[in-house]
Amino acid sequence: MNDLDQTDVHTGKAYQTSSKPRSRARRRWGGRIFAFGAFLLLTTGISLGASRHHAQQRQALLTADETRRFAPSVLIAPVEASPAVVPVTLPGTTAAYAAANIYARATGYIAKRNVDIGDHVKQGELLAELAVPELDDQISQNEATLEQLKAAVQKAEANAKLAEATWGRDKPLLKDGWVTGHQGDIDLQTVKADEAAVSVAQANVAAQEHLLTVLRQNRAYALVLAPFDGVITQRNVDVGALAQGNANTGTFMFEIMQRNVIRVWVYVPQDAAFGVAPGVDAIVRVPELPDHEFQGKVTRIADALQSGTRTLLTEIDIPNPDGALPPGIYCSVELKVPRKTPSFTIPAEALLFNRNGLQAAVVKDGKAEIRTVRVARDLGTRVEVDAGLRAGERVILNPPVTLVNGSKVQPRPLGTGPTT
Repeated sequence: MNDLDQTDVHTGKAYQTSSKPRSRARRRWGGRIFAFGAFLLLTTGISLGASRHHAQQRQALLTADETRRFAPSVLIAPVEASPAVVPVTLPGTTAAYAAANIYARATGYIAKRNVDIGDHVKQGELLAELAVPELDDQISQNEATLEQLKAAVQKAEANAKLAEATWGRDKPLLKDGWVTGHQGDIDLQTVKADEAAVSVAQANVAAQEHLLTVLRQNRAYALVLAPFDGVITQRNVDVGALAQGNANTGTFMFEIMQRNVIRVWVYVPQDAAFGVAPGVDAIVRVPELPDHEFQGKVTRIADALQSGTRTLLTEIDIPNPDGALPPGIYCSVELKVPRKTPSFTIPAEALLFNRNGLQAAVVKDGKAEIRTVRVARDLGTRVEVDAGLRAGERVILNPPVTLVNGSKVQPRPLGTGPTT
């Protein structure tokens, strides 16, 4: 710095002074002011930072408290008891209540055929008649033989009576000596022989009568009769055809089915088989008859499941007086199976699946209670459970992932609008 010229006020003399000390003093005061300002800024920054941190901490505590106290609004649905009867729909097959294949029992030519396919017949009605001339000849011959044997019986009885009369006359004479002992023995043995001859003749007659009974029965088989009321479904013979009456290779003549009652065969799977019993109601539907429902009841069950399919053969009798339900067709069978164990249904969206298995959240006293459930049957939009829930409880639908046991919730019944 340059020295400055100064004037003495008392003497008026000019003198020269130096500016260095004054400049140094100004620098000293400037540094102090700068340091004070920096300190003031630092103090203000620290104060502002501490205040902001305190505010953030307080806000975080408030947010945590609000989060802890926040109860989300959740949709709920009631747990409903399953109905006492379980409808089960299964495929089935219709069959005639009774079916019989009519075979020839006598050998002969078809002399008459009175029925054809589709004819309705009554029990005992004549279906066909066989011409059996050889059998007729055998019957005639054996009837003549029977007459001969009966005559032989009469002759043997007459001889026996004569022998008894001779013995009755000679017996008192034998005591008086008028008849020798030898003659008496002859008379006695003759009586016994004639009595035996009568027995033999009578046995021959009985055997011949039995033979005639068999022949006449075979002759009766030449008349083919309907065993029950029904309809002819097959006809394999015509007039003039030879029918063989052999037991192994007999001619298959007709098939007849009884259609006033139809049997329906259905195989019930194991999960429903334990409730099936005679008397269970059934409805039979045929796709080709959409306007008809055939009512019936279970009449017979196999009482044993098939090991290969784990199904129970079940028969249902359907009254069919008008013949609207034909045998041998596909149908669907709806069984009203009584429920053996109680169960409940809930919406499918109420289920939770995690490492603990299938669970459902129940609202109880404003809090969520998570329970393990066991699904017995999947019904699509609903599921049937038989453990973990009770009728009348309320389950949470689509529970949030943050939901834990004991979480507070605001239940909102299904079908209401969201809360504001």
